[in-house]
Amino acid sequence: MMKTDARTLIKICGMTREADALAAVSMGADAIGMLFYDKSPRFVENNQAATITRAVGDRALKVGLFVDAPAEQVHSVLADVPLDILQFHGNESLAYCAGFGRPFWKTIRVREPEAVIEQVKGYQEAAGILLDTWHPTQAGGTGKSFDWSVTENLMIDQHLILAGGLNPDNVASAIEQVQPWAVDVASGVEESPGIKSEHLMKQFIDEVNRVSTETP
Repeated sequence: MMKTDARTLIKICGMTREADALAAVSMGADAIGMLFYDKSPRFVENNQAATITRAVGDRALKVGLFVDAPAEQVHSVLADVPLDILQFHGNESLAYCAGFGRPFWKTIRVREPEAVIEQVKGYQEAAGILLDTWHPTQAGGTGKSFDWSVTENLMIDQHLILAGGLNPDNVASAIEQVQPWAVDVASGVEESPGIKSEHLMKQFIDEVNRVSTETP
């Protein structure tokens, strides 16, 4: 689903510090993401994530990202952390994704553009489809973008979230070309993995808001 309102929503992912999450929300971020994937430099423990979500409260959506996690891990996180949305970034099946009683977003890592449409069809129950850049060893956070033209013929019922190498310098072009419902950034607003730059977050959010009001 391409966006139908005037403003593209903003998710800032890979939060590891309460102060960064609060800064992002105060600047206008609509969602913050936390990674429950221990191979990521942005990994957070349950208690760390619970502190962040309590601080944010209902001022933004709280999204938890998992990569082929055992169901027991997801249930453990949900018992400790009040997440609004689950984001699955691996090879999870539809039945798995839908089995936790939460809205979910399914990430499709774009490797072969012609395969994206078929991949999306497998997740009709998803609240959103997040397109990210494929990498042989990293499940996101690569800082690399993919060919956005893959979205030109992509008609889906779910919300479309664009990720992959977004930063303050290219997010306006991305929105103008793709017109996503939301954009998702992690490394593009960081000083180092998991440590956000308030300056870059503000630049990113300002650019999204600027181009969103100009894009019909």
